[in-house]
Amino acid sequence: MLRLDTRFLPDFPEALKAHAPLLEEARRSLLAKRKNPGSMLGFLDLPEDTETLREIRRYREANPWVEDFVLIGIGGSALGPKALEAAFNESGVRFHYVDHVEPEPVIKLLRALDPGKTLVNVVSKSGTTAETLAGFLVFLDWLKGALGEAWRRHLVVTTDPETGPLRALAAREGLRAFAIPKEVGGRFSVLSPVGLLPLAFAGADLEALLMGARKANETALAPVEESLPLKTALLLHLHRHLPVHAFMVYSERLKHLPEWFVQLHDESLGKRDKEGNRVGTTALPALGPQDQHAQVQLFREGPLDKLLAMVVPESPLEDLRIPPAEGLEAASYLFGKTLFGLLRAEAEATYQALAEAGQRVYALYLSQVSPYAVGWLLQHLMWQTAFLGELWGVNAFDQPGVELGKRLTRAFLEAWK
Repeated sequence: MLRLDTRFLPDFPEALKAHAPLLEEARRSLLAKRKNPGSMLGFLDLPEDTETLREIRRYREANPWVEDFVLIGIGGSALGPKALEAAFNESGVRFHYVDHVEPEPVIKLLRALDPGKTLVNVVSKSGTTAETLAGFLVFLDWLKGALGEAWRRHLVVTTDPETGPLRALAAREGLRAFAIPKEVGGRFSVLSPVGLLPLAFAGADLEALLMGARKANETALAPVEESLPLKTALLLHLHRHLPVHAFMVYSERLKHLPEWFVQLHDESLGKRDKEGNRVGTTALPALGPQDQHAQVQLFREGPLDKLLAMVVPESPLEDLRIPPAEGLEAASYLFGKTLFGLLRAEAEATYQALAEAGQRVYALYLSQVSPYAVGWLLQHLMWQTAFLGELWGVNAFDQPGVELGKRLTRAFLEAWK
């Protein structure tokens, strides 16, 4: 379950009523685009794609030998899988992410891996991402050198269903390849084979993950007063004058989720609107309780320039009692409590302290850190982002500001030849 709490924003219920027509129009406008090729709204359909799920499960069952899983990708091709695998890996398979081009970590990884027990998954929708291709070429050479003709069994491709160099390579070499649907962009692809394939090797409950995402779809289409993503989108819309949106998660298992959200929010919404105005807010990742000892001082006593969202689990899957210890009476307030009780108390204390300091803050409560609840949260945040694109007058599914950097990188490399 996912629950919105706005107890410290007492003006929000009235604002929701006043802005209901605006929200209805934003939803109508977004859904009307689903019929248009290139609208990139395919993420809405991913929770229903049971055939792809079956293919992924069959592939996992056919490869029980995998002990190390190397994912080569960057941005949306790596952030979502990394966030979910860290939360739900129960298989014993070790995961490694080559989402950079710094040579020393790559060399260290290559030296540590046994190629005969390693599966390499190269992920790129276009098949032309420079960082991904560079890492792929290094690992391809490593696999061929170590395994000879057997290298093909140790490589799986996730890319465009029809076009691009990775799709062509897979067809030429007979490699297993999974498709990222045409209408699904990278930062909205976590519930496609981009995320589901590594999660299958992690032993995660994929069915529950997609069931949660289907629940998010249901709530997104509910009446305004019941539509969770419309409500959180309105919260961000009402506070768009605050330049920073802090996203603070109280779960060590979800420690990479804020990084995924930062890309989703910033790359989708930091744009020029139809009038040429620069719009967008800067998402800031935070992890509780660690960042109570790093960022919360700034959040409480620094500039009142932030809207803060806190993601807090309401119950643990398991808990651990804190035992008493003779001679440590200063810690007696902890005796007999539990680790989750401490975590929840710290989250609630931070929530109240931020509000009392004048910061605008709300909470999203997860029933548990479970695949169902997290699948709901992921799809909810993607809906929220899409709705904000409509409210702010930008295309939430392109990234023109990124393309210049790609062109200049290639130009520098060509010049250095």
